[in-house]
Amino acid sequence: MVLPFTPLAMSFDSVNYFVDMPAEMKEQGVAEDRLQLLREEERLVDMLKVKLEFPGSPRNRKRLQEFLDIANRNDIHSPQVTVKESLIYSAFLRLPKEVSKQEKMIFVDEVMELVELNNLKDAVVGLPGITGLSTEQRKRLTIAVELVANPSIIFMDEPTSGLDARAAAIVMRTVRNTVDTGRTVVCTIHQPSIDIFEAFDELLLMKRGGQVIYSGPLGRNSHKIIEYFEAIPGVPKIKEKYNPATWMLEVSSVAAEVRLGMDFAEHHKASSLHQRNKALVKELSTPPAGAKDLYFATQYSESDGGQFKSCLWKQWWTYWRSPDYNLVRYFFTLVCALMIGSIFLEGWDKKG
Repeated sequence: MVLPFTPLAMSFDSVNYFVDMPAEMKEQGVAEDRLQLLREEERLVDMLKVKLEFPGSPRNRKRLQEFLDIANRNDIHSPQVTVKESLIYSAFLRLPKEVSKQEKMIFVDEVMELVELNNLKDAVVGLPGITGLSTEQRKRLTIAVELVANPSIIFMDEPTSGLDARAAAIVMRTVRNTVDTGRTVVCTIHQPSIDIFEAFDELLLMKRGGQVIYSGPLGRNSHKIIEYFEAIPGVPKIKEKYNPATWMLEVSSVAAEVRLGMDFAEHHKASSLHQRNKALVKELSTPPAGAKDLYFATQYSESDGGQFKSCLWKQWWTYWRSPDYNLVRYFFTLVCALMIGSIFLEGWDKKG
């Protein structure tokens, strides 16, 4: 690619989480009786006990987005712009101002080719489920919007959720293409198919309650994780051609723990795999000789003027492609002008 990036290894150490579950109770017989789970992101972050280690400590924490990005499950794309314009907007706002305009445009084209969006570059994004891109295409666009920021590490929140098997395979091919560039990709995923599950290299499996019960490689045909769980006394062997993802969730469930009289989290902590992981975390967390700390001189990649120009450029195309909305605005502006003007018309004539 035209723009280089710094490959970074990321390790999770001692991951645990807990979430309070408040309930709202109403009088019996009310139709709206329900139990409400309050999912407040800021509180959840406070309750997430995790230590992230990077080889090099960023001095300016507000610039972590220079090397770490998150591709959210729910996209927030502007419906009136095209695929390429979405990427251009992201690139011009987030790439360093030292990168020339020509290099940014070349990089946008390279990212579109990487996520297989070249044939859709002039397609308008549209509204989800109504017009424009399909759900799978929007997922790939979300990944591309983050890739044009040239990060070293990308978090993807359920990249295959809501997709059928074919669409999920296309998205996972995009994820694999991203990994092949040398970037670190971390995905959250639920109930994957065999093909999707075996597309990953490593797995961090957490049981209900937020404790790690497996962290390590999957291996070819998931043989590593199968060997790990089958080595536990009392765990049934996996059936032939059975989905390893489904099997591991079944054999590590709360009911399975009760039946076996054991805690899978404690078993993992006592395993040789956990000890190897601890040693690997220590190794990856130590910067190589001569390495410098990650440092960013400013909070934002682009200057205030550059941000203003990029936002104005995108808003221009948004209004240009919304003629109905503009006509309504002009109509109401004209009506309001006539109403306000007529109020003072008589007084103006008397003065004249």
